Amino acid sequence: MAVTTNRPAEAHQSFESLPRRQLIGTLAGLMLALFLASLDQTIVGTALPRIIADLHGFEHYTWVATAYLVASTATAPIVGKLTDLHGRKPYFLGGIVLFLAGSALCGLSQDMTQLSLLRGVQGIGAGVIMANAFTVIGDIFPPAERGKYQGILASVFGLSSVIGPAVGGYLTDSLSWRWVFYVNLPLGAIALAVLIAEFPDIRPHRGHRGIDYLGASTLVASVVPLLLALSWGGTTYSWDSPIIIGLFLFAFAMAVAFVLIERSAPEPILPLDLFRIRAVTIALLAASLTSVAMFGALLFIPLFIQAVTGSSATSSGTMLTPMMVVMVLASTTAGQITARTGRYKPVFLVGLALVTVGTFLLSQLTAESPYSTVLLNLVVVGLGLGLVMPIFTLVVQNAVPYSRLGVATSVTQFFRSIGGTLGAAVFGSVMTNRFAAALAVNLSPEVRAAIPPDQLAAFQNPQALLNPDVDARLRALFAPFGERGPDLLAAFTLAIRQSLASALHGVFLAGAAIVAIAFVAAWFLPEIPLRKRNRAPQDVSPDGAVAARSTTPSELVQPRAE
Repeated sequence: MAVTTNRPAEAHQSFESLPRRQLIGTLAGLMLALFLASLDQTIVGTALPRIIADLHGFEHYTWVATAYLVASTATAPIVGKLTDLHGRKPYFLGGIVLFLAGSALCGLSQDMTQLSLLRGVQGIGAGVIMANAFTVIGDIFPPAERGKYQGILASVFGLSSVIGPAVGGYLTDSLSWRWVFYVNLPLGAIALAVLIAEFPDIRPHRGHRGIDYLGASTLVASVVPLLLALSWGGTTYSWDSPIIIGLFLFAFAMAVAFVLIERSAPEPILPLDLFRIRAVTIALLAASLTSVAMFGALLFIPLFIQAVTGSSATSSGTMLTPMMVVMVLASTTAGQITARTGRYKPVFLVGLALVTVGTFLLSQLTAESPYSTVLLNLVVVGLGLGLVMPIFTLVVQNAVPYSRLGVATSVTQFFRSIGGTLGAAVFGSVMTNRFAAALAVNLSPEVRAAIPPDQLAAFQNPQALLNPDVDARLRALFAPFGERGPDLLAAFTLAIRQSLASALHGVFLAGAAIVAIAFVAAWFLPEIPLRKRNRAPQDVSPDGAVAARSTTPSELVQPRAE
């Protein structure tokens, strides 16, 4: 049963009156949709080393993830605004269909260029899903109750992460990496069926003055070249090359144009006055910085386990499972704590502290680190991420009027995605550059003397540890040295492992420093009491923040006495 409302905002502020059956069906559909989108991020992570070994191009290691994140990042704020204007359901269903089409085509890819482009198609669909799912929670529950359900959605995200690495590793080892994309199709069909039947047709409560096409265009034109420059800089092109400098300049020019357009647009894609609200600004900053650490762990830990320790894709997926299990439990717990106490800042600070410590511990891993140490460090990261993930959206939704729920929630997803995308791009460059420098130091004089530089250079990348064909070519290269051949090969392989471990040390150390900045910023986060009902438009102050003067004791969740 669909619910359509065109009544004035004063008469109907949310969908809290949904029948119980439809409420349960809507929640189930939201969880399935989020599971669908988030599974594809984590299931692909453990397959990435095998993908680059099959399709070649280590320098594009992060592109499979970056293309997905670029598309979803640029899509989220645009769709969030459109759903405020036109309704949630058509966009949500369309996003799932697009995501499934991209999944099917990704499985058919024949080279890294095709796969990256099609991951962009998937990313557009995922951006629509992410922009809607957490917004709908704000539609059907008031702020005082949202913490529980935001925590549940975050735990569903974590649950997919628990299953994703293990399933991704199993499918990659047993069948093919292509099946990490095909597995989305049956799950997507179930999600579509549930949402078509039960998802309420949430319509806008007010008229609109058109779509901000110029704002949407300049936003995309700013984000995409920025991320391309960060991905290509230091790898495909040097940082001072005309292409990289031109991309940065173009991104900056489009960002300036976007700000100017948004200041005068009647229906801005991203209302700039949201950033006048201190709680919103700090939450968005912390969300973007924390995402850097999350994607650093998910993208580069499988590479560490498979290339540095020599384990299989299945083993790397299994290693990530405890981290994700802890994330699920911590997300649910965080939601319950905030709902019961009405306080979110203590949970926020503890979570960020744990992410900082855990990411620093990852930076201390070496090629000789035991599995138990890797597991413990990942669990610390997972615990911290689980505590903070539900809080970002809760803080933002509680600080803005209901009429801006969609755009404010999607902006939160935008900043989380931009953090993950920037992290993947920058960390990819850090890893590549540090690897080359470390290998130059770690290669023994015997290996340098035995192999001509032009032949040796062809194997000086981590693909030598991942691709069976490259391994066979390496053995053939050292075979003419007779009894010395196996020793020279072992020395060369060890140098690559040590160099990659050193490169990843820099990646995780940078991640820890970035999350530490988020922890410091969180100390300045104001703790706005959680309301027990969605607020009417007349309770909104001129700057777009919820007006404090309209708050009454009966509307708030009062913190328990300490």
